[in-house]
Amino acid sequence: MIRMMYTDHSFTGTVNIGNPGEFSMLELAEKILKLTNSQSKIIHLPLPQDDPLQRKPDIVLASKILLWNPEIKLEEGLTKTTEYFNKLIC
Repeated sequence: MIRMMYTDHSFTGTVNIGNPGEFSMLELAEKILKLTNSQSKIIHLPLPQDDPLQRKPDIVLASKILLWNPEIKLEEGLTKTTEYFNKLIC
């Protein structure tokens, strides 16, 4: 965010800062259930009309303008996140 604040003032627009690795919401939910040892069940509902079919952010601008690229893989990020929240609630 700080790099974005210091970009040339003529640069405007949306800059995605996600991870370009593509995975389905089902895959994400399954990873979270496994990581947290949850007994929760996944419920399948109809998709909303405006639901994107592809969840893969285009990070070209982040890489080019901000010199930013993701460094943490999904599994590592989920692990760190669950560890953090476990410390808060336990």
